[in-house]
Amino acid sequence: MSATAHSIDTGKNIWDGGQSPLKASYGKLMMWFFLLSDAFTFSALLITYGLIRTAHPAYTGTVENFTFSQDYWPIPEKVFEAVPFMHGVPLPLVFVGIMTFILIMSSVTMVLAVEAGHRMDKKAVEKWMLWTIIGGLTFLGCQAWEWSHFITGTGGGGAGLSWNEYGPPDFAALFFFITGFHGTHVFSGVVLNFLIYYNTVTGVYERRGHYEMVEKVGLYWHFVDLVWVFVFTFFYLV
Repeated sequence: MSATAHSIDTGKNIWDGGQSPLKASYGKLMMWFFLLSDAFTFSALLITYGLIRTAHPAYTGTVENFTFSQDYWPIPEKVFEAVPFMHGVPLPLVFVGIMTFILIMSSVTMVLAVEAGHRMDKKAVEKWMLWTIIGGLTFLGCQAWEWSHFITGTGGGGAGLSWNEYGPPDFAALFFFITGFHGTHVFSGVVLNFLIYYNTVTGVYERRGHYEMVEKVGLYWHFVDLVWVFVFTFFYLV
């Protein structure tokens, strides 16, 4: 009997669902679709940053002799070389490196939370989700300090959307928008992580018999971490 005839006889349609593509549930599949669309958005923003940057003249002298000018695109390591409690000591990339390490470690704790969920280990999920939340909040705190330092400025002039002491106005506009857009994603991820943590503590997933929600939110958190690697590269390294 053909599949069509069999479906008519049983009153079921083989296209009504029940067969997960690549063994992925509907929820995880929709999360992948969302992340794909979000990847396109971040890609467009970073490509725009690259195109606008190439439209401005690049500084060709030595880093040591570089002085900020509205004519040249700023050298990132000269802009972001401050570290809390070490005022006046130039430490290029140290602070943003710490921020990156914190976010990557929060991705590691998320992996451990997902693994614990597969084992139905409620206490371990609680522990690792809590560490993931702490990592996300710490990253946001670091970004808030970075923004305040950037706005205040090394020379007192600071940076805004219309003018900044570091270079062309486009630099500040792109910096605030792209890092702010990513920071919004991190904040949203922290909120989702807290909801997962709360549901874990109250035994919601124990009663469901699985911790798939931890895995779905984990996909989002890993995406946020991956995007930061590209943002870090564009703004702080090249």
